[in-house]
Amino acid sequence: MDAVSQLQRQFVEHVTSLYREGYLDDQFTQLQKQQDESNPDFAVEVVTLFFEDSEKLLNNLATALQQETIDYKQVDAHVHYIGAQRLKNVCVVFRNYCDEKNLDGCVVCLQQAKNEYLLVRNKLEALFNLEQQILQAGGSVPMIT
Repeated sequence: MDAVSQLQRQFVEHVTSLYREGYLDDQFTQLQKQQDESNPDFAVEVVTLFFEDSEKLLNNLATALQQETIDYKQVDAHVHYIGAQRLKNVCVVFRNYCDEKNLDGCVVCLQQAKNEYLLVRNKLEALFNLEQQILQAGGSVPMIT
């Protein structure tokens, strides 16, 4: 098996595991479908914006939870905008804690959201690195449907 075929196989296995583990969903498939020769980095650009936005939101949440008087509606509004499937699961619980005005629960969920964010980011960065390796080796990135 040549290097390109091996990289492509690794890519398919990695993407498949990301879907199975809940790191990717149909939104990622839609991003990939919008990528073409005129915009070959579309998915990477959108995911990079997601990373930047998520980091800002997590920082805003941390700041909001450190206030002497916590505005739980504001915290809930920030939580509402965090994306990515596994992050969404944490955020559902987070929003419930906001409704209950439960600071300890919110702080725990914030840490869980940060951990999930880092996991998602590392896994997607590894995926995009595999893409780049395939392209640099002269291959084409397999489309996963």
